[in-house]
Parts: sequence; C-alpha cells; structure tokens
Amino acid sequence: MNIRKEFLIFGVVGTVGFLVDAGVLYLLKGSLGLYWARVPSFFCAATATWLLNRQFTFRNRVSGVSIFQEYAKYFGLMLGGGAVNYLVYAIAVSLLPTASYRPLASVALGSIAGMFVNYFFARYFVFRRRLG
Repeated sequence: MNIRKEFLIFGVVGTVGFLVDAGVLYLLKGSLGLYWARVPSFFCAATATWLLNRQFTFRNRVSGVSIFQEYAKYFGLMLGGGAVNYLVYAIAVSLLPTASYRPLASVALGSIAGMFVNYFFARYFVFRRRLG
C-alpha cells in the first residue's frame, strides 16, 4: 500500500478515534471536568485506534512483538502525539468562547495536531516491518 493511501486510512481511523475521544469526554466532563476527562477519553481513543490501525491501516506491516508488547509500545508512543493533542486541546479550551461546541472543537483541533506525530510513531516505530 502506498504511503498516501495508508495515511488516508490512518486519518479515517483517527476520525473514529476522535468520535470515541469526544464521546467519552462528553460522558465524563460533568463529573471530571474538561481537563481531567481527557485522561480516560484519550485512553479509550488510543485503544480503539490501535485495534483499527493494526487491522486496516497497517495490515501489511507487523510489529514483530507479542500483541501485549505491541499495545504497550503503541500506547506509549501515542503519548507523544497525545501530549501535542492535549496541549492544543487545553489552549483551545482556554481561548475559545464558552459554548456547547467548545469541548468538541477543542478535541478536534488537538486530534489534528497530534495526528501527524502519531502516524510517524505508528508507522516507523510500531508497525515498522512489511509482511512477507
């Protein structure tokens, strides 16, 4: 699969991750607040994208380690993109006007910012070897 198609699929998977992230955030923001609710929402989104990326985006690539090691490596590396994501999210939450769309817009901006970092880490550090 060429890199453009792979990145496009990564973006589609990222959209699903965004929906998981935003959905969990909206479920928990009332009890945890807009900043702390991002912790479990990120965890859920990273888990969902790992499952989907290994099945679709990187189906022609392997990590060469056990599934548990792969998940731990993926999640650990996604923390790099997650840090970029959260930084942009926190800035957006503090700068955007208080409105019902603010959390959603902030998650979207953070997700876009972190997507490029996460693609690089996933492709070159987790799913780095081609099959066959």
